[in-house]
Amino acid sequence: MDSQAERREWLRVLSHAALLDLEYLWREIDIPHRFRVLRHPEPGLAMVRGRADGSGRPFNVGEATVSRCTVATTDSQDGRELMGVGYVLGRNKRHAELTARFDALFQDSGQGQTIRAVVLPPLRAKRADAVAKVARKTDSTRVEFFTMVRGD
Repeated sequence: MDSQAERREWLRVLSHAALLDLEYLWREIDIPHRFRVLRHPEPGLAMVRGRADGSGRPFNVGEATVSRCTVATTDSQDGRELMGVGYVLGRNKRHAELTARFDALFQDSGQGQTIRAVVLPPLRAKRADAVAKVARKTDSTRVEFFTMVRGD
């Protein structure tokens, strides 16, 4: 997997994670990085687009509230400035900020892989459990339709 795909994946995992889980993991890793806020956490709107039947012309479905944040740190092992971004659905500024901080740490060539190995697996597991729970609940309400042939 290339670095862009990896980053896209960890940003997806972080944005879907519960804030309490991110807070817990942030305290758990306890890395003394100093962060400079480039863009303070702020809510805004993003246009959501769709396509009729998945292949038609795109159309605007509506707007969704999104919070974003951008941070930087120079406390990396190799001295490079690492910039992290956080975009999450909703108005939770802290969630966007923690996502940006984790994103910056994950890019560190020295300890990023170790931090990812600690942070991402429990978040992926919780997300998988939540998706499975919704799938089970949905499946329990499934209605099977069938057609009987009339004998004329």
